[in-house]
Amino acid sequence: MWSPTEEEKYGVVICSFRGAVPQGLVLELGETVQILEKCEGWYRGVSIKKPNVKGIFPANYIHLKKAIVSNRGQYETVVPLEDSVVTEVTATLQEWAVLWKQLYVKHKVDLFYKLRHVMNELIDLRRQLLSGHLTQDQVREVKRHLTVRLDWGNEHLGLDLVPRKDFEVVDSDQISVSDLYKMHLSSRHSVQQSTSQVDTIRQRHGDACRMPVPHHFFLSLKSFTYNTIGEDTDVFFSLYDVREGKQISERFMVRLNKNGGPRNPEKIDRMCALFTDLSSKDMKRDLYIVAHVIRIGRMLLNDSKKGPPHLHYRRPYGCAVLSIMDVLQSISEIKEEKDFVLKVYTCNNENEWCQIHENIIRKSSTKYTAPSSNYGLIISLQLLRGDMEQVRRENPMIFNRGVSVTRKLGFPDVIMPGDIRNDLYLTLEKGDFERGGKSVQKNIEVTMYVLYADGEILKDCISLGSGEPSRSAYHSFVLYHNNSPRWGEIIKLPIPIDRFRGSHLRFEFRHCSTKDKGEKKLFGFAFTPLMRDDGTTLSDDIHELYVYKCDENSTFNNHALYLGLPCCKEDYNGCPNIPSSLIFQRSTKESFSVSTQLSSTKLTQNVDLLALLKWKAYPDRVMDILGRLRHVSGEEIVKFLQDILDTLFVVLDDNTEKYGLLVFQSLVFIINLLRDSKYFHFRPVMDTYIQKHFAGALAYKELIRCLKWYMDRSAELVRQDHIQEAMRALEYLFKFIVQSRILYSRATCGMEEEQFRSSIQELFQSIRFVLSLDSRSSETLIFTQAALLNSFPAIFDELLQMFTVQEVAEFVRGTLGSMPSTVHIGQSMDVVKLQSIARTVDSRLFSFSESRRILLPVVLHHIHLHLRQQKELLICSGILSSIFSIIKTSSLEGDVVEEVEMMVESLLDVLLQTLLTIMSKSQSQEAVRGQRCPQCTAEITGEYVSCLLSLLRQMSDTHFQHLLDNFQSKDELKEFLLKIFCVFRNLMKMSVFPRDWMVMRLLTSNIIVTTVQYLSSALHKNFTETDFDFKVWNSYFSLAVLFINQPSLQLENATPAKRKKILDKYGDMRVMMAYELFSMWQNLGEHKIHFIPGMIGPFLGVTLVPQPEVRNIMIPIFHDMMDWEQRKNGNFKQVEAELIDKLDSLVSEGKGDENYRELFSLLLLEKIEQETWRETGISFVTSVTRLMERLLDYRDCMKGDETENKKIGCTVNLMNFYKSEINKEEMYIRYIHKLCDMHLQAENYTEAAFTLLLYCELLQWEDRPLREFLHYPSQSEWQRKEGLCRKIIHYFNKGKSWEFGIPLCRELAMQYESLYDYQSLSWIRKMEATYYDNIMEQQRLEPEFFRVGFYGRKFPFFLRNKEYVCRGHDYERLEAFQQRMLSEFPQAIAMQHPNHPDDSILQCDAQYLQIYAVTPIPDNIDVLQMDRVPDRIKSFYRVNNIRKFRYDRPFHKGPKDKDNEFKSLWIERTTLTLTHSLPGISRWFEVERRELVEVSPLENAIQVVENKNQELRTLISQYQHKQMHGNINLLSMCLNGVIDAAVNGGIARYQEAFFDKDYITKHPGDAEKITQLKELMQEQVHVLGVGLAVHEKFVHPEMRPLHKKLIDQFQMMRSSLYHELPGLDKLSPACSGSSTPRSNVLVSHGPMSPESIKLLHRHSPLNLLGSVRHSSSSLSSHTSSETGNLVILTDSSVGEAAEEMYHMQASPSTSSLSSTHSAPSQMINSAPSSARDKYRHTRELMMLLPTHRDRPSSAMYPAAIMENGQPPNFQRALMQQMIGPCKPCSDPNLSVAEKAVPAAPSSWSLDSGTREALPFLSAHAGSILAPPVPPRSLPHGHYSLHFDAFHHQLSDAPPALPARTLRKSPLHPIPASPTSPQSGLDGSNSTLSGSASSGVSSLSESNFGHSSEPPPRTDTMDSVPSQAWNTDEDLETPYLPVRYSLSEPDVLETLKSQPCRSHSAPSGVIPQDTLDPPALPPKPYHSRLPNIENEEGMIIEDDDKHRQLHRKVSQPVSGGKEEQARVAWEHGISEQ
Repeated sequence: MWSPTEEEKYGVVICSFRGAVPQGLVLELGETVQILEKCEGWYRGVSIKKPNVKGIFPANYIHLKKAIVSNRGQYETVVPLEDSVVTEVTATLQEWAVLWKQLYVKHKVDLFYKLRHVMNELIDLRRQLLSGHLTQDQVREVKRHLTVRLDWGNEHLGLDLVPRKDFEVVDSDQISVSDLYKMHLSSRHSVQQSTSQVDTIRQRHGDACRMPVPHHFFLSLKSFTYNTIGEDTDVFFSLYDVREGKQISERFMVRLNKNGGPRNPEKIDRMCALFTDLSSKDMKRDLYIVAHVIRIGRMLLNDSKKGPPHLHYRRPYGCAVLSIMDVLQSISEIKEEKDFVLKVYTCNNENEWCQIHENIIRKSSTKYTAPSSNYGLIISLQLLRGDMEQVRRENPMIFNRGVSVTRKLGFPDVIMPGDIRNDLYLTLEKGDFERGGKSVQKNIEVTMYVLYADGEILKDCISLGSGEPSRSAYHSFVLYHNNSPRWGEIIKLPIPIDRFRGSHLRFEFRHCSTKDKGEKKLFGFAFTPLMRDDGTTLSDDIHELYVYKCDENSTFNNHALYLGLPCCKEDYNGCPNIPSSLIFQRSTKESFSVSTQLSSTKLTQNVDLLALLKWKAYPDRVMDILGRLRHVSGEEIVKFLQDILDTLFVVLDDNTEKYGLLVFQSLVFIINLLRDSKYFHFRPVMDTYIQKHFAGALAYKELIRCLKWYMDRSAELVRQDHIQEAMRALEYLFKFIVQSRILYSRATCGMEEEQFRSSIQELFQSIRFVLSLDSRSSETLIFTQAALLNSFPAIFDELLQMFTVQEVAEFVRGTLGSMPSTVHIGQSMDVVKLQSIARTVDSRLFSFSESRRILLPVVLHHIHLHLRQQKELLICSGILSSIFSIIKTSSLEGDVVEEVEMMVESLLDVLLQTLLTIMSKSQSQEAVRGQRCPQCTAEITGEYVSCLLSLLRQMSDTHFQHLLDNFQSKDELKEFLLKIFCVFRNLMKMSVFPRDWMVMRLLTSNIIVTTVQYLSSALHKNFTETDFDFKVWNSYFSLAVLFINQPSLQLENATPAKRKKILDKYGDMRVMMAYELFSMWQNLGEHKIHFIPGMIGPFLGVTLVPQPEVRNIMIPIFHDMMDWEQRKNGNFKQVEAELIDKLDSLVSEGKGDENYRELFSLLLLEKIEQETWRETGISFVTSVTRLMERLLDYRDCMKGDETENKKIGCTVNLMNFYKSEINKEEMYIRYIHKLCDMHLQAENYTEAAFTLLLYCELLQWEDRPLREFLHYPSQSEWQRKEGLCRKIIHYFNKGKSWEFGIPLCRELAMQYESLYDYQSLSWIRKMEATYYDNIMEQQRLEPEFFRVGFYGRKFPFFLRNKEYVCRGHDYERLEAFQQRMLSEFPQAIAMQHPNHPDDSILQCDAQYLQIYAVTPIPDNIDVLQMDRVPDRIKSFYRVNNIRKFRYDRPFHKGPKDKDNEFKSLWIERTTLTLTHSLPGISRWFEVERRELVEVSPLENAIQVVENKNQELRTLISQYQHKQMHGNINLLSMCLNGVIDAAVNGGIARYQEAFFDKDYITKHPGDAEKITQLKELMQEQVHVLGVGLAVHEKFVHPEMRPLHKKLIDQFQMMRSSLYHELPGLDKLSPACSGSSTPRSNVLVSHGPMSPESIKLLHRHSPLNLLGSVRHSSSSLSSHTSSETGNLVILTDSSVGEAAEEMYHMQASPSTSSLSSTHSAPSQMINSAPSSARDKYRHTRELMMLLPTHRDRPSSAMYPAAIMENGQPPNFQRALMQQMIGPCKPCSDPNLSVAEKAVPAAPSSWSLDSGTREALPFLSAHAGSILAPPVPPRSLPHGHYSLHFDAFHHQLSDAPPALPARTLRKSPLHPIPASPTSPQSGLDGSNSTLSGSASSGVSSLSESNFGHSSEPPPRTDTMDSVPSQAWNTDEDLETPYLPVRYSLSEPDVLETLKSQPCRSHSAPSGVIPQDTLDPPALPPKPYHSRLPNIENEEGMIIEDDDKHRQLHRKVSQPVSGGKEEQARVAWEHGISEQ
C-alpha cells in the first residue's frame, strides 16, 4: 500500500536506475529526487530535472538528505537542508558537465582542461565543506575558494553572473536594486582579481579603519646533515634586509651536539621559531633568512696541538642564506610547512666573518668556500597571517611544540595598550687593541656583564637568541690572531624596568693563549651606564667606549672605582675634573665600539617627552614643555600615548585657566598625528584608551569652551591653520567630551545636565555659523569649512550616547541646512558637502526611521539641486543608492510609505531627466563632468538606472496614484510619460547591464512591466478620446515592442532549469506585456488608423517571438489594421506593403518559423472569413504565407552551411516571387544585389553580370534624380545606369563572356557619342576592340550541362519535384558534378535509372536526385553553319544562349536479332526546354517542357556513318597539312578501327541489316534512306582510300607491316561491299591491286579541302569520347546514334567480357550513379602560347603519368597480342614512335584509359578497330596523352594524343586549324594550335555542339558551298604573329584540298614534284602554277545537294593577296614518290 512519506522527502541517486518496471522512473547517477510516497522498499516521486514525470524507483538506490518541506500535500516544495553554497556547487557542476563536453567537441582544448581542473577542485572543496570537520575560519576560506572558482567558470562558459554576499547567493527580493547592482559589480571584480588575498585597506567613508594584518614566519630546523665538524655547534637564525644591510629580527638560537642533534634531548622535533609581527611593507622588502654556525671547541679545528682539550672557545664556522622573495610565492599558496635545504658555506678569511652573509648573498665566491656536498641545514617554512591571538587559535599544534617567539628589532606596526616591552639590543661592533709586544696578534674574547647600581651582577639579563634561556654573562666568539676584531653579534638585554636606572654594562677583554696551559689573560675593560643623568636612555647609536688597562689581579669589587671615570668621549667632555691618580689607566690607543637599539614602551630617549612626563619637577616650565610637545617625533609619542594623554589631562585639571588652551592644542596635535597614514593604525590604541583608561571627568567643559572659541574666531582670522586642525580633530574631541561627561555624570549622578545640553546647543550654533559664512572671498575659510564638514558625520555616534535620535537628527538637519545651496559655492565645496551628506546617510543615525523623516528632506534637497545642474553625479548616485539600500532594509521590517513618498516627489522626475542626459551623452561618448572615461559613464549610468529602479520598485499603488494625481496639467503628465517611456526604451536598447547579469536584467524587466501596468491606465484615461496624443501612444507601443523582444526574456534559448527558475519567479513577462499591449490597442478605437502602417513592422516583430501565447494575442491585430484601413481607404494597400517589407527584414534576422507561418495563415483567414472584403484579404494572406515559405527557405539556406548553389537557387526563387507575384520593386532590387554578391563570391562572374543587368534594365537613360539606395549614392538615373553598365561589362569580361559585353559597350558608346563625350567613347571603343581580340585569342573552356531532378517532399520548397539543367563548372565531369550534388544534399538518394519517377517517389518524405549529362542544342545555327567563322567564335555559340538540351537513350523495339542487333536498335531522344536560356542569372534553370521522339534503326545507321565520315575527313586533313607532325599513330588507329571493325563487324553489319531484301520488302517507305546509307558507305570507302594514301606518306618504316595489313583489310572490305554496292570497284582503282598498293595509295594523296577538314575534324577521334559519352548509357547495352557515328573509329578489339565494361560507360544519359567521368572536350585552343610554356608543360606533365597498375586499360584494350611474350615488331615501332614524343595529359586525376581511349562501343556499334596495335598500346605505352591544357581533367570526351610531332620546332607549325561546322560557304584555312593534335581540342565536339547525328554537319548537307572572296586571315593563335610559325616562303603555301577522285590515276598525271625543306612547317607544297587541284568525287547522292558546280572554293595565301582557284584547275601536290618518302623519313628521324 503506498503511503505518503513523512521524513524521506529528498534524496540523491547513488546508482543509475533504468526504469525497467511498469511506471519506473529512469534515473541517472547524481540526480536529485523528491519523494512523495513509499511502499515496501520502493519510493514514488519525481526527478528535480523533470518535475512533471512521476514514477517509482528502488529505495536503496537513493541516499536520503534532510530537507525543509513547505506547503505539505500535493503541491509541496522541498528545499534541502544543507549549506546553500553546497547546493549551488552541486547544481553548477551538473550544468557545467554538459558544456564541458561540448568544449571538447568544439576544439576549445585549453579551456576544456582548465575547466576539468576547476571542476575537480570544486568537488574536492565541496567534500571538505560537507565533512563538517572544519573550523569557522576554514569554512569561510573554503567558501571563498568555492565562489571564486564558480564565478570563474561561469564567466568563461558564458553563463550568468551570480551576485553574492558573504559567499551566499543573494535573493534579489531581499535587497535594493542598487545593492544588487553593486554586488554584481563586486562579483565581476572578484572574478577578475586573482584568488590570492589582497591586503589593502579598503575604506569607505565613515568606516572604522581596519587593523593591518601582521605576517609571521614559522621556521623549524629539521636537521644539520652536513655536520662533519665533530664539535658542538650553535646555529643562529635571523631575518636580514639586504637593502638596508641590517638584521631586522632577533636571533633564534639552536644548540646542537657533535652529531647534529639538539644538545638538549627534550628539544628533539622542537627546534622551531616564529618570527612575528612582519608588516605588509616588510613582506615587500628583500629579506633573507641568515643562519650563522658557531662551533664550540678547539681554537683550530684540525690542529689538536693548539690549546688544551678541556678549554672550549666559541669559534666562527660557516653561514647559510635563503631568500624569502624566492620562496614567498610557494609558501603563500600552501597551508602546511615546506622544506628547504640551506648550504653552509665556510669563510676563507676569518677577518671578514662579520660580512660572510653579505658575500654569500652577493655571490662574491672568492670570499667563501662552498661545501663539498649539497646537504646542509634542512629547515621548513610556513607563512601565517593574523594577530597572535588568531594565530594561536588557528595553529594550536605549532604552539604545542614549544615554539620560540622571535620578535622584530623595534616595534610592530601597532603597539596596543598593555603591551609592555623593555628590551635593549646591543651589537658588539668592533675593537682595536695593541699587540702588547708580541710577535703575533692576539686571540681576543669579550665577556660582558650587566651590573646594578650596587655592583650586583644581574642574573639572566643576557639573551643570545630566542630558543635558549637567558644567562648572566656573555662570551663573544674568538677570531684567531686578530687585534682588530669585527664581531657584529647582536645580544638582547631584557632588563627589568625597575632595575634599568642605575644599571651599567661591563666588557672585559682577554687574550686566549693557545699554549699548553691555554690561559685567558685579562688585559683591559670598558663600561657604559644604561641611563643618563637626565633620565633619558642610552641613545640608539654606535658608542665608542674608552678601554682601560687592567690585569687578572685587578679587582672589580668596588665598581665605584671605575664608574666615576668617563666611559666615552661625550662623558669625558661632561666631567673635566678627573683625578689622575686612579687605579685604572685609559689606554688611549685602544678602543671598543658597541651599538644599541632600545625597544621599550616605558623608556624614552627624548628629553622633551621626559620633561612632559615629569612636568611636576619643572612647574615653572610647564607652558614651555607643552609647547615643545609638537617637536617630539611621532614614534615616541605613539609609543607613550597613554602616559602622554594621562599627563595632559592631569595638567588640565591642575590649572584649567592657565593651561586649558595649550592642553587643547596638544590634544589636537596628538589626535591629528593619528590621522597620518603612518600612525593611522594607532587609532585603536586611542579608542581603547578613551574607553578604558581615560579619567578626565571635568575635561569636557574646557574642551567645549576651547572648541567654541576656535569656531567663533574663524570669521575674523586670516590664518586659520590651528582652527582647521581643531576641526579635523573633531571626532576624537567629541569622544573625549562625551566620555568625560559620562564619567562626570556617573560621579555626580547626572548633575549639570542642562548646562551640558545648552553648551552643546551653543557649540552647534557655532558650527552652523562657520558653515553659513560666505567663503567665496576667503580661501582659508573654505578649508576650514571643508575640514569641519569632513569631520562632522563622525560625531553622530558620540552624540547618540547623550541625546535621543530625534535630537541628534535635529542638530544634523540644522547643520546641513545651514550650508549654502550649490549655486553659491565652488565646485570643491560641492564635493566636500556631498561627501559629508554621504557619510551622514551611511552613519548609524540614518538607519533610525525617526531620524530619517527629519533628515531626508534636507538630503534630498541637496541631491535634487545637484542633479538639476548635472553636477557631481557619481557622489550623488552613491548617496542615493545608500538611501535606497537603507529604505529597502527598513521596508522589510516596517512602514516606509512616507519616506518613499518624499523621494518620489523630490527625485523621480529629476532622476529621469538625469538618466536621459547621461544616456544621450554616453551614446555620443562625451564625458560627463565627474567621469573622465567611457567606463565611468557606463558605471554612472548603471548607478542611476539602479537608483531609478529601486525607487520604482518601492512605489506602491498609492504612490503611483499620488504621483499621477499631482500633475497640474495634461502637458506635465505627457512630458513625464514620454520621459519614463524613453528611459525604459533606452534601458532595453543600450546594454546598461552586461549580458551575463541575468538576475539584474530580469529584475529590471519585472519592474518595467509593473510600472507600465500602472501607467497604461493613466495613458488610456488621459490621452484617448478628444485629447488623443500620437507621440505618447507611439512611445508606449515602441516600449512594449522592445520589451517583448528583449534577448534576456527569450526563454526558449535558456536551459530547462534556468527557464523553470525564471518562470517560477516572474512568469513569462512577454505574455504579460503582450496582454497589456493588446488591451491598449483595443482601447485606441478609431485612433488606430494613426498607427497604420507605422506599427505594422514592430507588431510583426512581436508576433515573430517564438511564444505561442504572444503570437495568439498579437496576430489578430493585423486583421484589425486591415479592417481599419479598408474602412478608411477602401483597400489595405499600406498594410500589405509594410507587412511584406518588414517580413523580409525580420525573417532574414532569424525570426519566425514554420509554425508561425501556419498560425499566421490560420488566425487571419479565420478572422477574414466574416469580412465583406474577404476575397482580397484571403489572396493577400495567401501571398504573404507563400512569401514566408520562401523567406524561411532563404534564411535556412543562408544561415546553414549550405552550398552556394542552394543559396543562389533560393535567392533567385525569392527574387522572382517579389517581381512576378507581389511586384515589390525595391525588394526585388535588393535581392538582385544579394544574388549578385553571392555569384561574385562563388566567382560566377557571367551570372553576376546577368543579375545586375536585371537592375540596369529597370533604369532609363534619363536625368531623373534617384535617392540614395543600398550602396549607391544619390545621383541621376543616367549616372546610375552608366555605372551599372560599366560594372556589368567588367563582370562579363571576368567571366570571359565578351560576346555579352559587346552590345553593352555599343549601348554606352551610343550614349557617349550623343553627349560628345569622346574621351569615354574612345575608352569604350577600345574596350570593345579588346573584347574582339580576346574572343579570337584567349582560350575558353566549353562547359558541360547536367540535368538534375529533385524528387520527394523533403527538398526545399523551390526545388521540390522539379527538374533543372545546370551549367557545370570548368573541368567538371558528370561524376564530379554528381558528387557535388550529393554533398549539397547529404540526405538525398541518387536514382539509378533515367526514367521519369512515379508518384510514390514524388510524394515520399525523402530526397531523390536523378542526374545525367545532356547535350546543348544551339539556337544560333546560322553562325555555326557559316564556313568562314573561326571555331573559337562558333565554340561560344555552341554552349551559350542555350534553351534546349538533348539526351539519347538506346532501346530495342520488337524481337532482338541475336546475330545482328542493329535491326531493332532504336534511339529515344528527349529534348528539354528551359524557362530561361543558359547562362543567365543562375547556373541552372528549371525545365519548362520536355519532348520525346524515337529514331529508327535505319536513321540511326545513317547518322552514325555520316558522322564517321566527317571525323575521318578532319583527321586526314590535319595530317595533310602537317598539323599532326610526323606521328601517325592517331590516323593508324582511326583507319584500323574502321577498316577492321573487330567487335561489331563494321558497316558490314549495316549491310546485313538494311540491304537485306527481306528488310526492303517490309519497309518500302525506307527506300530513299537506304539509298542514302549506300551513298554514305561509298563515300566512306573514298575517304578511307585517301586516308591510306596519307598514311602511306607518313608511316614509319617499322610500321609498314601494319600499313600493309590495313591495305589488305581495305581490299577485303571493298570487295565485301562490292556485292552489295555494284560499281564500288570502279570507285577506287587506286586500291584495287594488291601488287601496287603503295604507289596507288600515294597517288591519291592530294591535300584535303578545308571543307573536308572540317567534316573530319568535327568528329575526329579526339572527340570520340565526348560523343560516345553522350550516348552511351550504363543502364542499357546500347549507345545512341551519335556513338554510332563515332564508333566506327573506336578501338574495338574487345571480347564479350570487355563489352560488359563498355556498357557501363558513363554519359549524359547514364544514371546518376555511374562512376565514369564525364567532362566536356572543349579545350578551345589549349596550347600554351609560347615555346617556353611548351617545355614547362612537358616537364610537369611527364611527372603525372600514372603507374601501370593504375590504368584500367584492360577495359579499353584487353590483352595485348604478343609474340613470345613480346609485342610484335610493328607494335614496338608504334610504341617507340608514340612513347618518345608523348606528352603527358594535364589531368592527374584521369586514369590512362580515360585519358587515352575512346569510350568503347556497345554491342550495337559498328566498330572493329585495330586488333593488334591498340591492346599493345594500352598495355605498354599506357599513356596516349593530351596536349597541355589548363589544370582541368580531360574527360572521356577527349581522345587526347599529344605528340612531339606537334611540338616539333615551333617554327615548323602551321597556324591552328579550328574546327568548323560545314554549311554553304567556302572555307579559308584556320591555324591549328601548334601543340594541338587536332584542331581537335579546339574543336567543337559533338558533346557540346548538339550532337553530330542531328544532321547539322552531316555530309548530306555539307557539300562545299559557293565561294566568295575570303576575308584576310586574322586568327593566328593566341596573338602570336603567324611569322612565328611560317617562314616567308611558307606564307604563300595554300592548304590544298583533298580530292576524292573517281579517277585517281588522273591525279597522278597532274602531280609535279616540288622542292621541300624538311624543317619547314607547312605541307611542303609550294604552288607555282594555277593548275587544277585533283577533282573531288561528286557525292553519290546528288538529290540532296543544292549546288554541285563550283562548290569547292580554295584559298591560297600569298601574304595579303588571296587568289581563288576554280574547281577544274589542277593543283600540283608535293612531288613524286621519292620526295614523299624522303619527307616522311626525315620526319621520322626528327621524331626520334
